[in-house]
Amino acid sequence: MAAVAFAVVPADAAKMGAGCGSANLSKTESMIEGMADGDGKMMAQKELSAAQDAMLGGKMGARGMHLSKAMHAGMSK
Repeated sequence: MAAVAFAVVPADAAKMGAGCGSANLSKTESMIEGMADGDGKMMAQKELSAAQDAMLGGKMGARGMHLSKAMHAGMSK
């Protein structure tokens, strides 16, 4: 699963692009809070939590991947 996620996340997002700004983290959090309860919201919350853990560990590529997955989960459900 992780290999697939790395294949679909743009390289610049993993390096410090779209997925790594604190503004994007806040926007994603707000989007998730506004979602209806359900599987999509739970998955988005898990990905957001993983993004925060990766940030604390200094793993910006992983943070970008998880934040991107959280955004996509929020848009699709």
